[in-house]
Amino acid sequence: MDMDLVGEKRLLQLNELDEFRLHVYEIAKVYKEKTNMWHDKHIKHREFEPRQEVLLFNSRLKLFPENFKSRWAGPFKVVSVKPHGAVELRDTSSSGTFLVNGQRVKQNWGGNIARHKTSMDLADA
Repeated sequence: MDMDLVGEKRLLQLNELDEFRLHVYEIAKVYKEKTNMWHDKHIKHREFEPRQEVLLFNSRLKLFPENFKSRWAGPFKVVSVKPHGAVELRDTSSSGTFLVNGQRVKQNWGGNIARHKTSMDLADA
């Protein structure tokens, strides 16, 4: 075995491996850019103003789903809109404020959400 030929062959293999790694890096970069563009295209841009009434999406109801229970809680008042889509809300019944992601909020067009449960006896009908 000639050590010079083995060393040269090993260097060629390392160079090929390095080129392959760079090629895969470029492919991953293009894939990530396309995925980000697709994601950004599907984001709904919402603009809120102070003193506007909004509803808040309650994502915790997935643990115990109920068919007729609304996932939207509220109404809440918008106190301020922060940069990058954060919204500061105030509950109408209390004075404390809290920050939420703007994607979890939608405009309230009126009507109150019934928070109490009612029952109806179907045997009398």
